[in-house]
Amino acid sequence: MKIESKIGKSTSSDRQIYAFISDFNNFKDLLPGDRVTGWESSEDRCSFNVDPVGRTGLQIIERTPHSMVKIASIPEFSAYQFSIWIQLKQMNEHDTRVKITIEPHVNKMLLPMIKAPLKKFVDGLINKIETFNFSAS
Repeated sequence: MKIESKIGKSTSSDRQIYAFISDFNNFKDLLPGDRVTGWESSEDRCSFNVDPVGRTGLQIIERTPHSMVKIASIPEFSAYQFSIWIQLKQMNEHDTRVKITIEPHVNKMLLPMIKAPLKKFVDGLINKIETFNFSAS
């Protein structure tokens, strides 16, 4: 099952957003500071604590310049495995559409319990992207 965010709109270009999201050293600014601690990152990988889940790790596994970044959980860090796609589509100079899809790889019995929190997470990330100043980063 895939959980898709709403489609967000940013006034930043696809190039600015892509340059930012394709490097995990930038990602901390997009995550909720009240729930994420112990952030460690390189360009391709990051790990952090999420309250109440615990430590998790992510790695970028695919990049398509200016249009998509695919992220996967790192098994040695994460009890739950998942994939995330961040897709960009520039409509015009000051209008880039953004969509985030998360695919949890968990027992089907867990899906009803995690669907709402994951939907809230991806929509919250879109809200942050919509208001984030990528040109200042």
